[in-house]
Amino acid sequence: MKPVATIILNRNLPEVTDRLYEHLVQHDSDLTDIFVVEAGSDPEKLSRYATWHANTPDVMQNGLRYGRGMNYGLVQLLKERRFEQYGAFFLLSNDTELKAGPTLAPLVRILSEQPRIGILSPCSERWGERLLLRQETTKYFWFIHNNAYLLRRQFIESICETEAPNEMNFLFDGSNFRGYGSEHELIAKAYANDWAAAITAEVWAGENESYLLDRADEIKTEGYEENIRLYVAEGRKWMRRKYGFPSQWSMQQYVKGFYDKFFEFHPEYARYKV
Repeated sequence: MKPVATIILNRNLPEVTDRLYEHLVQHDSDLTDIFVVEAGSDPEKLSRYATWHANTPDVMQNGLRYGRGMNYGLVQLLKERRFEQYGAFFLLSNDTELKAGPTLAPLVRILSEQPRIGILSPCSERWGERLLLRQETTKYFWFIHNNAYLLRRQFIESICETEAPNEMNFLFDGSNFRGYGSEHELIAKAYANDWAAAITAEVWAGENESYLLDRADEIKTEGYEENIRLYVAEGRKWMRRKYGFPSQWSMQQYVKGFYDKFFEFHPEYARYKV
């Protein structure tokens, strides 16, 4: 049994998804099974490695986005009674770009060495967080961008929807369609349930925004600037409706409170605090 299930989300960019899939096969095949969620892709634009095709009328029109898409894949594994076979789940948008060489081996080792990590992310060379990881290459944070997460199964089980799970509710809140603030919510749930969220510089990953900039029509989404506008506007409405927070700053402070409490309960992890 392989320890990790990797889920890749695709919509109409089969060659991009295939390249990411093949990279993982080349460098990490001993550690992971790989599943591709087709989030409303046209039939002629499926990845050659497609596992599941979400193709209801709504999904064909609007796609799934990261939160609903990952919920969909995880729930499919539940339905197929494969979810409990894995110790962790690597959730990737198909615009994630990984460095040549193994990605999962260092991540799995870190999970093994630090049993309270529930969320682990590679660092990006474009993130300011890299400056904090020069001496201690892994640290715990209260914010992590969400294009590449390795999630421990026990963490997911501690917070997931157990009654009638579906793409709207299993792990991410699917009512927050574009996902602005979803990272904060996931990380708050981690620290509130005694799990940490970490970034490591032992592995590097980036997000190639050129696909959204140059190929929005193929992906069947709005252009880059309109996407950003809707991402923020819709997410702020969700944040206000669900939490009563007027801004992302308020949400960050909410997460930071749980973060600080974690270290009060676990002073042995103080070296990993930012």
